[in-house]
Amino acid sequence: MAFPHLLRQIKGISAVVRRDAPVAGKVAVIVGGGSGHEPMFLGYVGPGLASGGVAGNVFASPPPRPIVLTAKAAHGNSGVLFLYGNYAGDVLNFDAAAEMLEDEDIRVMSVRVTDDVASAPVEEKHRRRGVAGDLFVFKVAGARAEERGTLTEVAAVAQKANDHTRSMGVALTSCTIPASGKAIFDLPEDEIEMGLGLHGEPGQTRTKLLPADQIASQLVSRIVADLSPSHGDEVAVLLNGLGATPVCELFIMFREVKECLDSLGLSICRSYVGNYATSLDMAGCSVSIMKLDSELKRLLLAPANSPAFVQI
Repeated sequence: MAFPHLLRQIKGISAVVRRDAPVAGKVAVIVGGGSGHEPMFLGYVGPGLASGGVAGNVFASPPPRPIVLTAKAAHGNSGVLFLYGNYAGDVLNFDAAAEMLEDEDIRVMSVRVTDDVASAPVEEKHRRRGVAGDLFVFKVAGARAEERGTLTEVAAVAQKANDHTRSMGVALTSCTIPASGKAIFDLPEDEIEMGLGLHGEPGQTRTKLLPADQIASQLVSRIVADLSPSHGDEVAVLLNGLGATPVCELFIMFREVKECLDSLGLSICRSYVGNYATSLDMAGCSVSIMKLDSELKRLLLAPANSPAFVQI
């Protein structure tokens, strides 16, 4: 209702498709996950990004049927690519939806986003959860689909974007689930939790509140150690708010992120600062870094127009 020039709602479910869907000859990129992360996921539907988005209840995966209806509404006879965070409920329901669509002779491929370095060690990257780095994967895949890449090509570049992206966050407070009206975990006012998940999953360490520069430095150090970029590499950076952190504080964090990357000889090609993947009313932020090559850079910088992401 708020963005009728960009989106069309699918009647009876919490899902939208781009207004001109289905687009003939174009891979339908479908994104989705639980509510409570706005503007993720529905905010990234539009030209140059996703073809459709489907939302579950707060912090819960959408069921298979809404996923199927969204995919069919966006399907332009060139296949469907599912992009979603690596959570058990999402894996189960999107896989079930893929089977249902394939029973109707609609080809489906899936890429699970696994950018959160805090959720599993590097040798178990397949277990990592997807957090704000979802956005980079959505953007790259959407741009390749807009170029009329094949389903295999769009899935391959989405996987490449995922493999080149790492994220880590910090929480200053819990968030409050609407159904209970209570915080989902306890965090004293003078403590922070490094590596916390978007749904309040435990982080790696708790420590006393630190200055923003020290927090940013620790996040970047952990990400860079895992991503292993080389001196002179170009990167994209997302400084993401979790819902309750003033944007001015995000820019304070970004200042130190940039200084850390400059000191490592890494060049920021494009940066994004704001609330892109939130956790209801949680105070905190996350840093996502994508290491770029010529293909990822081209697709990242391609035009896009959605409610929450506009690039010209």
